[in-house]
Amino acid sequence: MIRGTILALALCALTAPAFAQAPAPPPTPYKAPRAADGHPDLGGYWTNASLTRLERNPRYGDQIILTEAEAAEIEGKNNALIALGVKPTAVGATVRDLPADCSDGRGNNCNYNAGWTDPGVSVMRVAGKPRSGFITSTADGRVPMRPGLSVDPFGRTPLPPGLAINDNPESRALGERCLLAFGFSSGAVMQPVLYNNLYQIVQTAEAVVMVVEMVHDARIFRLGARPLPGDIRPWMGDSLARWEGETLVVETTRFHPQQSFRGASGNLKVTERFTRVAADRIHYGFWVEDPTVFKVPWGGEYEFARSPDPLYEYACHEGNYGLVGILGGAREEERSGQAHDKAADSTEEEER
Repeated sequence: MIRGTILALALCALTAPAFAQAPAPPPTPYKAPRAADGHPDLGGYWTNASLTRLERNPRYGDQIILTEAEAAEIEGKNNALIALGVKPTAVGATVRDLPADCSDGRGNNCNYNAGWTDPGVSVMRVAGKPRSGFITSTADGRVPMRPGLSVDPFGRTPLPPGLAINDNPESRALGERCLLAFGFSSGAVMQPVLYNNLYQIVQTAEAVVMVVEMVHDARIFRLGARPLPGDIRPWMGDSLARWEGETLVVETTRFHPQQSFRGASGNLKVTERFTRVAADRIHYGFWVEDPTVFKVPWGGEYEFARSPDPLYEYACHEGNYGLVGILGGAREEERSGQAHDKAADSTEEEER
């Protein structure tokens, strides 16, 4: 009986995924310079700006690595849109005459001019190979969500019954309130977004800090530390770190209850691996677990590139009256007695 059980476990191991954790970088002869504490030096300014996104476009099926021709086609289309966006506007032109030049969703009905955005100009490459997406653990390169779950695109947790998103400042998205970056660019699986995709890494013997340009967030990876008490759940979670040879391993749990990633929050665990693989590249591997939201754990990889530019101040909401206008409009509807379908608010927000 015992022998049969051992054999069964061995067979399962042979058919398991290639990795059950954040993927390690491809072998490289590169030896990273040392920091003052003797560990690899990850310090400096880095960027993950890229035309590649977390999930693979379904058009590529199970294709993880793109051909150079496919990558050139993507980058060429993007360059053409940038060229369109910087063309001089004709004298007397109206809004209808302006080209659609929005970034990261360029096309019709855009609300950003490309001059204000910086989502990246090239396809992400890992070990020099262009990628169709960051996720590598699932065959289709998509997040393996449990069926029937409703996920807020802005990472908001469900509101109490009877409360709508325009009722209070607290019910609007965290990014609108200058509390946390949109799209999880700063928390757990860090992803490139519409702009401000720069990061600064500062390390000591006690902690590694990753300062995020988007909404001035700062992730603190505590080295050799004990977990925080269970009732303390900070923004971006509790990140415990350790060195494994050339790699900084970070495990993050205890996310703030108002912060979610694809619907995961209270049970979410994210493991990240940072490995410097060249003078100008850091390999980033990630592994995501939450059995209440995802059918199986999943993960992937990409590479940060060295940035020649420093971070700029993100003066959130300086001169921005969007949130004031949204809430003011809702209050005016209430004063005027105008019929308003609160349930439609969430639908309208998702469509945006």
